[in-house]
Amino acid sequence: MKRLLVLGSTGSIGSQTLELVREPGSGLQVAGLAAHSSWEALGRQVEEFRPPVVALTDPQAAASLRAHLPAGTRLLEGPDALVQLVEEADFEVAVHGVVGRAGLEASFAIAASGATLALANKESLVIAGELLVPAIEAGGASLVPVDSEHSAIAQCLRGEDPATVRRILLTASGGPFRTASAEDIANATVEQALAHPNWSMGPRITIGSATLMNKTLEVLEVHHLFGLGGDRIQVAVHPQSIVHSMVEFTDGSVIAQMGPPDMRGPIHYAIHHPHRAPAPLEGFDFASFRQLDFEEPDLTRFPALGLGFRCIERGGSAGCVLNAADEVAVEAFLAGRIPLPAIADVVEGALEACAGPAPALADLQAADEAARHHAHEALEALSPTT
Repeated sequence: MKRLLVLGSTGSIGSQTLELVREPGSGLQVAGLAAHSSWEALGRQVEEFRPPVVALTDPQAAASLRAHLPAGTRLLEGPDALVQLVEEADFEVAVHGVVGRAGLEASFAIAASGATLALANKESLVIAGELLVPAIEAGGASLVPVDSEHSAIAQCLRGEDPATVRRILLTASGGPFRTASAEDIANATVEQALAHPNWSMGPRITIGSATLMNKTLEVLEVHHLFGLGGDRIQVAVHPQSIVHSMVEFTDGSVIAQMGPPDMRGPIHYAIHHPHRAPAPLEGFDFASFRQLDFEEPDLTRFPALGLGFRCIERGGSAGCVLNAADEVAVEAFLAGRIPLPAIADVVEGALEACAGPAPALADLQAADEAARHHAHEALEALSPTT
């Protein structure tokens, strides 16, 4: 049995990971679970999978769960609970589905553990890729991306010489506003922005898909995962989400990884890497694969996409600043305080004001705080009455 640690177990990635565990003959066992505040959902998971240790980072939620824990399950709580869980659980693979800056320290703890980090928390690489990748190598750990696009790239590169890569073609669905006018995007409601045509994801990632800011984060992931400059990364809008990404080689050959838009595929691949274990997941069918379209992204309607390439050029804390400001701006949009296009404006302003060198984690923490402060000030200027 392969022992799994599932961080963010009540979210989209965590829930789909546990679906794979439930499959008969999966060969998977839950060694630990973690969530932020969804104690009732976590309690149901604990009842089903009976892990020896679980974590809740919200102390009030932990107090509510404690009375419902079965015998044999220990509860960790508080802001450091994720790192404690990584340090105390007996696991081989950690599926890291925590969203946002909150997952950063856990990524470094997994790196130090020597286990496999199945990483869906893209912010860890966006914020601290220059530090995390060397930490994984130093700790003897393995990093396998869970984002469907980066999983696809890794699969396309298996057995290939990295020096023969001409460029990465990172696919994007285009989100709910792919064909919308600039005016329609400016007037978009929260409900419209959350209505992704292909994928079921959490609110922050879904809003990022609507602005293409999520693809900006993924451009930075590609840079850190595969060591490529921005001149060798290109985004291709592919509305069907069947081709998850492609690699073009120096001889002109293009290799693509394809499959239905189902996150269980890349999760399953990451858990069992480097092997391909059987899974009850769909592959090719004529209806889904009948038409595959590709378009160039429109940077006029989706200016957020250009910010990722700017971060690659600047390095240092640029990715950290971009992520922090985006988290603040997305919360403001979800609360109805700003229109959708203002997210990119707030992030760009923070990037210009706050990005700088960041040779250590302490520098990134300072940059994160400065970017959030700058973003909040910008939001006050945009909506002074709220």
